[in-house]
Amino acid sequence: MKTQDRLDLIKQVGEEIIQEEELKKLLESGEELIAYDGFEPSGQIHIAQGIVRAINVNKMIKARVRFKMWIADWHALTNNKMGGDLNKLKIVAKYFIEVWKASGMDLSKVEFLWASDMVRDSDYWQLVIRVGMTNKLARFIRTAEFMGREESTEQLTAAQIIYPCMQIADIFKLGAKITQLGMDQRKVNMLAREIGPQLGYWKPVVVSHHMLMGLGKPPSADSDRATRTVKNKMSKSNPDNAIFMTDTTEDIERKINKAYCLEGDIKENPVLEYYKYIVFESFEKLGISEVKIERPEKFGGNISFKTYSDLEKTFAEKKVHPMDLKVVLIKYLDQLIEP
Repeated sequence: MKTQDRLDLIKQVGEEIIQEEELKKLLESGEELIAYDGFEPSGQIHIAQGIVRAINVNKMIKARVRFKMWIADWHALTNNKMGGDLNKLKIVAKYFIEVWKASGMDLSKVEFLWASDMVRDSDYWQLVIRVGMTNKLARFIRTAEFMGREESTEQLTAAQIIYPCMQIADIFKLGAKITQLGMDQRKVNMLAREIGPQLGYWKPVVVSHHMLMGLGKPPSADSDRATRTVKNKMSKSNPDNAIFMTDTTEDIERKINKAYCLEGDIKENPVLEYYKYIVFESFEKLGISEVKIERPEKFGGNISFKTYSDLEKTFAEKKVHPMDLKVVLIKYLDQLIEP
């Protein structure tokens, strides 16, 4: 595969790449490239963590990048996930892996590594401390979105302050030249680029994937990009704001029917996002070659779309009604999530 083809695949994953020229040089170097993503095993898994994550990882693998999935059970411990019970966290992590398998992630080419194994290494903790020594506390606190935190940083515990130091140390211990996490992790990844050379390591290339929106009305545009991403993304604390991998047909129907979808509005529209990042990426799994909307002649008759851009353009022209999209989306999501 040519360098440009590999780069194009990774650009499909990265809503933002810092820096693209650095990534191109890595691809041209001929060295084995390692990318990593970390996840906290924390209860329910929603569709962005399940299906969208599988789609993105498979694209990275196709681009001939070695992918390491970091099971951040100790990081979840600092966040008191699952009541801070490591045994429960391990069970949930294994459940996540089974969901990815069912979602079509090519597990034969993904290496799963556990933080609970890494923490036995004293060199790891030495690196965590060295990372922590590079900056004042306030600098690390400013990366609070690394945990998807929306509340005041004054509510952070001392254990949670260790988290960004661990996350940055993870990158270098895993040998990851590419960090492939969500836009909500941008601040801590940028700090890793700053700290790496100070400690004799590299500047990791940051490939930040898009964070699928929650189903509700988006917040007003009054914050920077990273903070807005956190506010806008799906939240497990609001079950009706996300589609979960265990949702029933009735759950999906209820949630999508009341999802925010202003007619003709293509900006921050969660229903359109589901089409762009899930449906049009899942044609093979759905057994379709186009999105087909069936409707009576008096409402415009049947209409089909082979690309997302065509659907978006037609919706912007108000030639497709939000309910047209919702009815078909419910069917496709139910099919994708069906056990």
